[in-house]
Amino acid sequence: MAHFICVTCGTQYAESAQPPRQCAICQDERQYHGIAGQHWTTLEELRRGHWTTIRAKEPGLIGIGVAPKFAIGQRALLVRTPGGNVLWDCIPLLDPATVEFIQALGGLAAIAISHPHYYTTMVQWSLAFDCPIYLHAADRQWVMRSHENIAFWDTETKTIGDGLTLVRCGGHFDGGTVLHWRDGAEGRGALLSGDIIQVVPDRNWVSFMYSYPNLIPLPAAKVERIVAAVEPLPFDRIYGAWWDMIVAQNAKVALHRSAERYLKAIAEDT
Repeated sequence: MAHFICVTCGTQYAESAQPPRQCAICQDERQYHGIAGQHWTTLEELRRGHWTTIRAKEPGLIGIGVAPKFAIGQRALLVRTPGGNVLWDCIPLLDPATVEFIQALGGLAAIAISHPHYYTTMVQWSLAFDCPIYLHAADRQWVMRSHENIAFWDTETKTIGDGLTLVRCGGHFDGGTVLHWRDGAEGRGALLSGDIIQVVPDRNWVSFMYSYPNLIPLPAAKVERIVAAVEPLPFDRIYGAWWDMIVAQNAKVALHRSAERYLKAIAEDT
């Protein structure tokens, strides 16, 4: 029996004797099956050829990724607060060295994840650090490995730590969530957005999509909802899903400017 992991998206499934016939996450139109078809691995196999990479991003924030790139290729963010550390988003790989490193920093008080594409091995992480996983209930159907440590929330915001607030934006997924870090950006506030608000290569702009790999845009109303959801929050920086995708300053201005550009581009009269 093993907890099989989809090679294309990194999702870990409930224990089984044989791999699932197909990955439900990749069957969805927001994701895809690779050209080579459906393939599976396990955490033990992944550890043989991959390792974690750790980088300081700013005081109180540490990035954790996987090398060589595996599945979607996102990195997680470890937010350090006086009330405990929180892991934002998740990566498929978890090895003893990473557990030891995080335990030396005080362990994890909680895990919170932006959307199902980054659920990956979240249960494995939760068990290693004996902490809850906060997921929005609107995305409950996409949990492929259930566990009692998963805490579903169903409001529009949820405080999960000292200066840490989850905000439901929707968009990419119904429960699409960002994390507001009050003390980020030298106290000016930061949004940790996964790809609910996607930082683009220019890094002075963001964008929004229903499906990134399949290039399916979001309708105007959902983009407007995302902007409205974070409008009450003070923030000057946005951390996207990838290592260097950061709007380093004037992020709220960039968000508004980007939404205006996006809405103009999809308007019927352009």
